[in-house]
Amino acid sequence: MKTTYRWVDEDHSVLALAERLRAVPNYAIDTEFHREKTYFPQLALIQIRVEDDTYLLDAPHLSASAVADLFKNSAVAIVHAAQQDLEILSLACGAKPELIFDTQIAAGFIGYSTPSLASLVQRELEISLPKGDRLTDWLRRPLTSDQCSYAASDVEHLHDLYRVISLQLQELQRESWALDACAELVKRPTQPVDPAMAWLRMKDARTLKPKSRGVAQSVAQWREERAQKLDVPVRQVLPDLALLGISQKSPQNHDELSQCRGVDGRHLKGTIASEILAAVNRGREVTAEFPVNDVEDFDRDLRPAATLISAWISEVAGKTSIETALLATRADIIDYLRGNSHARLRIGWRAEIIGSDLDDLREGTAGISFDGKGGLRLVRAAPEENFEH
Repeated sequence: MKTTYRWVDEDHSVLALAERLRAVPNYAIDTEFHREKTYFPQLALIQIRVEDDTYLLDAPHLSASAVADLFKNSAVAIVHAAQQDLEILSLACGAKPELIFDTQIAAGFIGYSTPSLASLVQRELEISLPKGDRLTDWLRRPLTSDQCSYAASDVEHLHDLYRVISLQLQELQRESWALDACAELVKRPTQPVDPAMAWLRMKDARTLKPKSRGVAQSVAQWREERAQKLDVPVRQVLPDLALLGISQKSPQNHDELSQCRGVDGRHLKGTIASEILAAVNRGREVTAEFPVNDVEDFDRDLRPAATLISAWISEVAGKTSIETALLATRADIIDYLRGNSHARLRIGWRAEIIGSDLDDLREGTAGISFDGKGGLRLVRAAPEENFEH
């Protein structure tokens, strides 16, 4: 059966919906967007389900202020894998839900590993979601009935998932952990890339020698700013291969630029070549280094400890049926070992689960051994012993 919905393409209807959201404890939301042909993602559709009603909001025909009004409430937004949705809503209208329940994150506390919405609905609700075209053009108007029904189905079962997952979290006494993890997602930055740091995202950036890094930073910054100005993907301004070639060769004139790998005729026309060469010249005066807190630059003498802690965290995650990546990433481990008092492993629910174990491991008052059953166990030293021999 196809999901029924209401099509919304006028601001006054959005404002009426916003008023309704202020009177309910929660609502389900999802978005459809494109970012293949532009620098900034293009919001195409917002799906919202309130109680038994589903609304499809025609985002390109609505004002940013009207859409932003949807999030001026204290209701919990029920979402699934919402990182990109939050980013796009923030960029499109300057607002996003501030209280969320992400079913993918929450499922990570009851034994799932980053499940898709379809697999979660199938396993928890025994319902098969309709299959849609992965390459659907959501900006096309009018959308077909099948497209609309498929989009509406993305929010149809989120309330039921919220209920069944919340019950399991309550039984496990993990509801507060899941809500804290969801709050972390809301707090993640949603701003565009800082052009001055764009070079770090370049493929093979770490192969560059020190004298090439300043050029890479400068040219990548020019590329990012031009892509933002024209609203086109950075690869259309200058592909990574060309950026790498320019950084390595540091060309001083048009002929040298034309010989850089990855550079083609479109980069040599008009003012583009002169802009690239100007960026190269600026880059020669810059000393660019990788961030000191970068995971790859992790202190060599602490790497064995990181490996040991990583093994223990994986063991704990398996035994407690918590998604390992939720419990700790490698960056979290490094942050902890560097002594950051605000490291995620030192505070909140993570510290509650493994904080004392990690402290004992680091201080040498505990060690790890095999448990004889294919797993690991923590072995604590007697008061007069330690594991630093």
